[in-house]
Amino acid sequence: MAIGISLNMEFIRCEDKSFREGVERAAQIGYKMVEPLVHDGRELLSEAGYFHSCSMDDDPLEMKELLAKHGLKASSLSAHTPLMRPEIAVPYLTKAIRFARTLGTDVINTDEGVQPEWVSLDDAFNIMKYTLTTALRWAERYGVRIAIEPHQSITKTTAGLLRVATLVKSPMLRVNYDTGNAWLGGEDPYEGLKAVLPLVVHVHAKDISVQQSDAERGKVTGTPVGCACGDGVIDWTKVVGILRGIGYDGVLSVECGTPAQAKRSLEHLTEVTAGVPA
Repeated sequence: MAIGISLNMEFIRCEDKSFREGVERAAQIGYKMVEPLVHDGRELLSEAGYFHSCSMDDDPLEMKELLAKHGLKASSLSAHTPLMRPEIAVPYLTKAIRFARTLGTDVINTDEGVQPEWVSLDDAFNIMKYTLTTALRWAERYGVRIAIEPHQSITKTTAGLLRVATLVKSPMLRVNYDTGNAWLGGEDPYEGLKAVLPLVVHVHAKDISVQQSDAERGKVTGTPVGCACGDGVIDWTKVVGILRGIGYDGVLSVECGTPAQAKRSLEHLTEVTAGVPA
């Protein structure tokens, strides 16, 4: 089965560029898919063209037309919202589900968010279950999967990720596995990936430099972006081999910090996916 290669739009943040300019650059590099970041309401930097996030108050068909103009499609939406804050997360997720469906993708990525200091761990799971149960009613109708990413204090462990991703019994509650976040959280990303494999519908291809690994592993729950795939500690041949083992036909969505890293990542992952037999 084919594994696609996508690009998270964080790669253009280092240049303070807009989503439109990021899309143009992604196409020039050679990507065929991107992972847009969306937000609710209005945000000054994005409105002024200095940030790549897009408002879900805008028309998703306009985004779809822009992507098509440059030969691109959306692999998913980056739609992170604090699941432990239902007053924020429920309207955000339901809007993201509708936006994604109109845009033409069936995956939105999110995580549990930062645990509020006034919410106990036991209460946190009950609140997240309520949030996900409500949002999944929409997800099931629209055919859009909510993919939980390892990124915060609970999901940084494989056990925590599995617990959140199975809080509600639904075929639309799945996992977006982030190799770099798992590594920095202190997990073995290959064993972690194997453990959640039946739920995986999207993968963040995030590599971590040796320097960042030495400084932060076991001390943080993740990082916004990594280095170029192939330049860091992650063995991409092993990752692709694990995915091939279940006939995974989703994407590896590169999360790196610069256009140069995006280019090297595409070259490396293209070589790896071509070299690992299906």
